[in-house]
Amino acid sequence: MNYFPWLTLVVVLPIFAGSLIFFLPHRGNKVIRWYTIGICIIELLLITYAFGYRFQLDDPLMQLTEDYKWINFFDFYWRLGIDGISIGPILLTGFITTLAILAARPVTRDSRLFHFLMLAMYSGQIGPFSSRDLLLFFIMWELELIPVYLLISMWGGKKRLYSATKFILYTAGSSVFLLVGVLGIGLYGSNEPTLNFETSANQSYPVALEIIFYIGFLIAFAVKSPIIPLHTWLPDTHGEAHYSTCMLLAGILLKMGAYGLVRINMELLPHAHSIFSPWLMIVGTIQIIYAASTSPGQRNLKKRIAYSSVSHMGFIIIGIGSISDTGLNGAILQIISHGFIGAALFFLAGTSYDRIRLVYLDEMGGMAVAIPKIFTTFSILSMASLALPGMSGFVAELIVFFGILTSQKYLLMTKVLITFVMAIGMILTPIYSLSMLRQMFYGYKLFNAPNSYFFDSGPRELFVSISILLPVIGIGVYPDFVFSLSIDKVEAIISNYFYR
Repeated sequence: MNYFPWLTLVVVLPIFAGSLIFFLPHRGNKVIRWYTIGICIIELLLITYAFGYRFQLDDPLMQLTEDYKWINFFDFYWRLGIDGISIGPILLTGFITTLAILAARPVTRDSRLFHFLMLAMYSGQIGPFSSRDLLLFFIMWELELIPVYLLISMWGGKKRLYSATKFILYTAGSSVFLLVGVLGIGLYGSNEPTLNFETSANQSYPVALEIIFYIGFLIAFAVKSPIIPLHTWLPDTHGEAHYSTCMLLAGILLKMGAYGLVRINMELLPHAHSIFSPWLMIVGTIQIIYAASTSPGQRNLKKRIAYSSVSHMGFIIIGIGSISDTGLNGAILQIISHGFIGAALFFLAGTSYDRIRLVYLDEMGGMAVAIPKIFTTFSILSMASLALPGMSGFVAELIVFFGILTSQKYLLMTKVLITFVMAIGMILTPIYSLSMLRQMFYGYKLFNAPNSYFFDSGPRELFVSISILLPVIGIGVYPDFVFSLSIDKVEAIISNYFYR
C-alpha cells in the first residue's frame, strides 16, 4: 500500500505550476516556454515513474487509490485511482501534451496566457482519466472546456469566434446530460449520495431507468467523441484552432468521450449497454462510411483531417459495441493509436501552413520539392492513418474486426454484414488520404510562385514528428505492450455481461 499521493500530484501539478507563470519575469517568451516545457517533462517523468514502479499489471482492480473527504455536506470525496483502461490514455496525454507545447513555439501573442491554458488543459485531461468519483469526473470534464474555448477564440484562424462558440455550445449542452446522469446515478435508491464507481458498478437499476441514464451519458459522450449526428462541431473547431490546440483536441479530447463510454456506460450500466450495443455498431459503421466519403469534398486541409479522425472514431464505437474481449481491446488500442496519428497529422498540417500560409488544398501543389522533410513525414503518417500494416492503425482496426467476428452476442449474418460495410470504409480511407497528399505535394503549382524558397522543417519539428512516429511503428510491430496494460481489466468488464 503506497501512501504517497502520486495521482493527486500528477493531476494538480500542471495547473498549479501553470498559475505560477504569471509571476515569471516579463523578459521575452523564452523563459515562459522553457518553464512550460520543463513542467511538462517533469510531469511526464512523474507519470512514467508512478506507473512503472507503483502499478501492478496483473491486478484488474483500481490501483494507486486515494480517498480524501472533500466536502462534508454531501459526502463528496477526492477519489482518484487508475486501472488498466485508464493508464494508456494518461500516458498518451502526457506524451502528446509535451509535444504540443513543444510544437507551440511560434506562438508569441500573449504567450503567458497561452502556456497557462495549455497546462490547465493538461490537468483537465488527466483528471477524467484518473477520477473514481462520478462528480469529480464531471468537474474535471468541465475544467477542460474553458481553456479550449479561450485557446480557439484567441489563437485561431479567421472564423475562430464562430467555431469556438459552436464548440462551447455543443460541449456545454452535452455536459448538462452528463450532470443529470451523474446525479441520477448518485442519488438513486439511497438517502445519502453514493458517487464512487465501485458501489455504483455493483448496484442494479430497473431497466427503464438504466436506459434513461444510458441515453443521457451516451449523448454527452457522443458529442465529445464525435458520434454522428453530433459531430458537426469538430471540423469547424479543428479547421480554425491553432495546430498545437488541434493536437490536444484530436489526440486527447476525442479520447475522453470514448473512455467515458467504456468507463461509465459499459461498467456501470451493463444491461442497457447490451440492449444498445447493436445500435452502436450500426452507428459506428455508418460513421466510418459517412466521414470517409465526406472527407474528399473538403477544401480545407485541417477539415479533411478532422473528418478522417471522425471516421477513425467509428472503429472505437464498433469495438465498444461488439461485446467481446477482442473488440474492447481493439477499441482501446485504437484510442491510443489514433491519439498519436491524429495529433501528428494536425501538427504536420500546421507546420506546412506556417510555411506557405495556404489553407485550401486546391491552391497548394508541388510542395514536395521545396519541403522534402515535411513531405516524407506527412507521407509516412498518412500511410499510418490509412492503416498500413506495420503501423498501429492497422493492428487496431484488424483486432476490432476480430472482435466483431468472435463476438458471441450477434448472429452470423449481422457480423458478416457489418464487417463487409466496415471493409468498404477501409477502402475509402486511402482515397482521401492519398488525394490529400497528391493535392498538397505533387504537381507544379508553386514553382511559378516568385518566393519558391521555403525553409524545410527544423530540428524541433523533426523531433516532434519522429517522436510521434516511433510509438506508432512500435505499437504496430509489438501491440502486446498496450494489450498487457488493459487485458485483465477488459476481461473483468466483459465477464459482467455473460456470467451475471
